[in-house]
Amino acid sequence: MTADALLTELQNCDMLEIDGLHTFDFNLDDTQLRIELMDGRENKHWAFSLAQVQAATFDETRQSWTLTGDSGEHRLTCMRGFTGNNNDEELEHDDA
Repeated sequence: MTADALLTELQNCDMLEIDGLHTFDFNLDDTQLRIELMDGRENKHWAFSLAQVQAATFDETRQSWTLTGDSGEHRLTCMRGFTGNNNDEELEHDDA
């Protein structure tokens, strides 16, 4: 996979796993990728420049990306989340 594939994945994913921790709180803009999460009582955050994101390498075996940032090397996995809704309930009300 190419680095552009990671940018595409980041734009289309709902959740990230970074270093074994899951988060929905991440933002990719024109200059950087910012990731934030709570690990117990500790607030953790990472920031990667666009160049660092583009330099990431994909590990076929682990199906994850390795990014090197200012704080060292990190493993990143992009995931799609599932959401629930009450569409069936709404349909029942519309029929009444």
